Amino acid sequence: MIYITQIATAFIGSLGFSILFNIKGRRLWLAAIGGMLSWIIYLLLGNWIASEMSRYFISTMVVTIYSEVLARIEKTPTTTFLTSSVVPLIPGRALYFTMNYAVNGMMDEFLSNGSHTVGYAAAIAAGIMAGSSLFRISRAVEQKLKNLPLD
Repeated sequence: MIYITQIATAFIGSLGFSILFNIKGRRLWLAAIGGMLSWIIYLLLGNWIASEMSRYFISTMVVTIYSEVLARIEKTPTTTFLTSSVVPLIPGRALYFTMNYAVNGMMDEFLSNGSHTVGYAAAIAAGIMAGSSLFRISRAVEQKLKNLPLD
């Protein structure tokens, strides 16, 4: 039951950010579905991968490819879908505690928690880069294969 609540919350959160970013019509719903998809993948990977950073990386990579494909279909920039789709993965709790430790002068906790928070953010950034690169490579290979002469 808790997974259903988390998935629904990811959808609603992504929908809210989509509205905030002024996405309209069908694209609004596709962006919200992307956010839900990112969280579903993150949760499913928890069954096989213990490392949270790896789960963030893979989830972001998959949702980046989702965003790239939809951007081509909808003839819109990839960021239209990507920004809202990545929202559920943003490590808000970790960032909050990191800043709380910094403000309260708890430097050991700040450094420990801060390094994890930076790691999560780096995993998200790397996932976006890897997903985008994989998509572009696959498109280039597809174009090369189309241009091969048939004998």
